[in-house]
Amino acid sequence: MGKFFTKSTLLLFCLICMWGVSWPIYKQAVPYTPPLLFAGLRALIGGLLLFAVLFKTRSEIRWRENWAKYCISSFFNVILFFGLQTFGLIYLPGGLFSVLVYFQPVLLGLFAWMWLGERMTPLKITGLVIGFIGIIIVSMDGLTVHISAIGVILGLLTALGWAIGVIYVKKVNQEVNAYWMVGMQFTIGGAFLVGTGSIFESWAAIEWNGIFIFGVLFGATVGIPVAYSIYYSLVNAGEASKVGSFTFLVPIISVLIGTIFLDEPMTYMLFVGLLLVGISIYFVNYRGKRLHNFLSYSHKVKENKEIV
Repeated sequence: MGKFFTKSTLLLFCLICMWGVSWPIYKQAVPYTPPLLFAGLRALIGGLLLFAVLFKTRSEIRWRENWAKYCISSFFNVILFFGLQTFGLIYLPGGLFSVLVYFQPVLLGLFAWMWLGERMTPLKITGLVIGFIGIIIVSMDGLTVHISAIGVILGLLTALGWAIGVIYVKKVNQEVNAYWMVGMQFTIGGAFLVGTGSIFESWAAIEWNGIFIFGVLFGATVGIPVAYSIYYSLVNAGEASKVGSFTFLVPIISVLIGTIFLDEPMTYMLFVGLLLVGISIYFVNYRGKRLHNFLSYSHKVKENKEIV
């Protein structure tokens, strides 16, 4: 048990809780603001706050050397992720769209195997697929409505952009400061979204009430700079596919919070989905002696055949 409750486990638990509560908070705030401006404000303010905290280490930015890396990361992790997510919610219900977005851990596992050389076993593949099925079951009610082809495409592109962005950050993590990567990508991406929102949306449409302000402040402090700093630290420190598998818990927690605090119904589907997500995480992170011995035995047999 001591090995399970490590610092990384605690950080991962905090991250899942942060992202889990984010969805209900943003859901409450969205009716009072144009979506692009809301997404841009959270990202831009969060990036600037992190910039202020890290200001003493600004020499580590190395802009001339790393500007392209910051811009590429901003494009995938902020502009595509938040931008496509915002437009996708126009065409699909939130539950159904979240199912498509959380196809990301499956893509992340595949890309980590293809581009980062992480081991991909049949058990890990099975775990990722089971986790995604669990998310589908949790959002089954949303799947009964009319499905927009444009919304589906935007949802899958959101997942794809997020997965590529995470892989890219891990790929260049030895070349840039991880915290500055978070700060710069959200400052650049947030500025782009605010600028785009200013062109196509109206600032006058924002209702500056407590719900909207809390949503912006939560996103600009906990939901973006703190959460993403933890996320990229965990991804850079371990296997991306393992960390990705735990993000399957985010929509589960969001639904639980909605059930407890927003009077949303507790369903049988939620229980089944939670069970499948738990099985998924176990499979992806399984390191039992039997599996280790089997893999070692298979490797030795292969070596003996090659010698013969």
